[in-house]
Order: sequence, then C-alpha cells, then structure tokens
Amino acid sequence: MANTNGGILQVGQLRQRENFVPLPYRSVSFQPYDGPMTAEAIERHLLNREVYRRTDIVVLHGPHRDYAVAAVQRADSDSLFTRAEKVEILGLPPDCVLIEDPETDPANRSALAKTAVEHGVTPAQTAIVIGTFDHVNIIHRPNPLRLRVVEVVPPTPPKLLHMVEHVLSYADLPPILLEPVTIDLRELAATVAPEAYLVPCRSGGLDDLGAPVHFLDERPQKRENWTLLGCERSLQFHRHYYGDEPPRVEMCPRKLTREDDRLTLLKCCLLEYDIERDGNRMIVPWGTDLPMLEKALHQLTRDFVYG
Repeated sequence: MANTNGGILQVGQLRQRENFVPLPYRSVSFQPYDGPMTAEAIERHLLNREVYRRTDIVVLHGPHRDYAVAAVQRADSDSLFTRAEKVEILGLPPDCVLIEDPETDPANRSALAKTAVEHGVTPAQTAIVIGTFDHVNIIHRPNPLRLRVVEVVPPTPPKLLHMVEHVLSYADLPPILLEPVTIDLRELAATVAPEAYLVPCRSGGLDDLGAPVHFLDERPQKRENWTLLGCERSLQFHRHYYGDEPPRVEMCPRKLTREDDRLTLLKCCLLEYDIERDGNRMIVPWGTDLPMLEKALHQLTRDFVYG
C-alpha cells in the first residue's frame, strides 16, 4: 500500500512499483532545484539537506521546466527536521510528466490515474499532478485496473457509474479506471413494435417510445396488450398482478453481458441484500448503497497489488 501514515518510508524498491501514490499527499515536497538533473547529483543534493519529518517524496523542478522525483528515507527522529539517510530516484526528466489539472483530487488514486492516462503517461513514467487547490501529488508508473461498469440508461448519466465514482473519491482502493458500458432501453424497445409498452417505472426518456407506455410500479388497473420491457423481477410482478406472462424484452445487465476476462460491475434486481461474485463479474442489488459498493470493489480488487 502507498499510505505511509506518517511513518518512515523504506526506500530501495519503490522505483519498480506500479501505481505508487504517496498518501497522505502532504508527504510530497515540491522544491526548486538548479543543479544537474542526474541521479548522482540529485542524490548528493538531497543527502546534504535537512528533510521535514513528514517528507517522503521530493519533486524537484528545474529552471527549464524539467522535473525529477525522488523518495527519501528519513532518520528516525522526533525533530521537526532531520537528515535523509537514503535516496531513491523514481524519475528523471525524460520520464517525468507535469500535469496541471485543478479538477484532479491529489488524494484520490483513481483520479490521479485517470488524469495520467488521459495525458498519455505510460506505465514506465511518473506523473506529477498539480491538482485541486494547487496541491501536488504523484502517481509513479500508472497502470490502473480497468473496471467495466454496466448500467441501463435512461436516466443519464447512469446512477451506478456516479455512485462508483463517489466511492473511489474516499475509499482506500487501488487506482481504478472506469469504463462505462450503457444499455439503452430505448434501443431495446425499438427491437419490437407492440401496441403498447410496459416498463418497470417512470424514468426520463421512457415516456415516448412510439406507442403508449404504462408503468408497472403504478400497477395499471387495465391489462393492455403490451410488451414488457423488463427483467425477471418485473415478470414476477406481472404474474402477481395479472396472472400471466406478456411478451418481454430482456433488460437485465447480467443477462445482456457475458463473463469474460474483464473486471465488471453490474446490477441485478434478483439480489436484494447482498452482493455476488461471478467470475470476473461483481453483481450488486438494483438498490445498492455506497457501503455495499465499497465492499464489492474491495472484493473485486483484493488480489491487485499496488503502491
């Protein structure tokens, strides 16, 4: 894990780590430097200087907008400043990329990874990000997990995607790059031409499908000659309300996606109070909450080594 929590960072193997993000980011010091941008010169420079007792990572910026990143191992001391015992160079100018993005939270591993990838930073480089409130952090050798998030629309944007983004903003998780996959209910509806549609509930964009639209959660009094745009749970409701099964267009993300080698998160109405792992797919209830999503993400990523 990349969280040093105020302890002494043990340097020596950091350069080879992927997705290294120092947290809390107050351990990152952004310093001017006008010496040679070589490993030997930088190591000598840092070993000859005092180090603040919370500093683990030093970002050096030269006069020609060139940058280097080094990790420092501090002497064990309660003093405000102490000496550096060891220095490990993480990146020299050819491999350091400065990114200024005031929308990127420097405390969010996934946000740092997303920004780095969007700016073309490779898994062999180090991104130096000046983010929100001009605070600075790095992500060394960014190679985030890719997570496919499957959700139906409308509404847009998909609720599940929004909730996952929120969880990533605070949870202690590896860097994750979200890949949204949307299933458009309007496109599914267009595969049939019924006298009327029955959809699970009111949702913006489903009230105009080219034929009368009825809403299952309102329990229409009159049974129309409709086609149900819904999942197995909706079909169960229909059997209970009307005693039969109408023609149906499947809309369940679990049914409409196949398990493959990609990590996938999706929802299913047949789950109510817990999550379920199915190979590389994690299924959460339709009415999932943030703690449940955090639990699902931890289970899905628990074998991923980072920082």
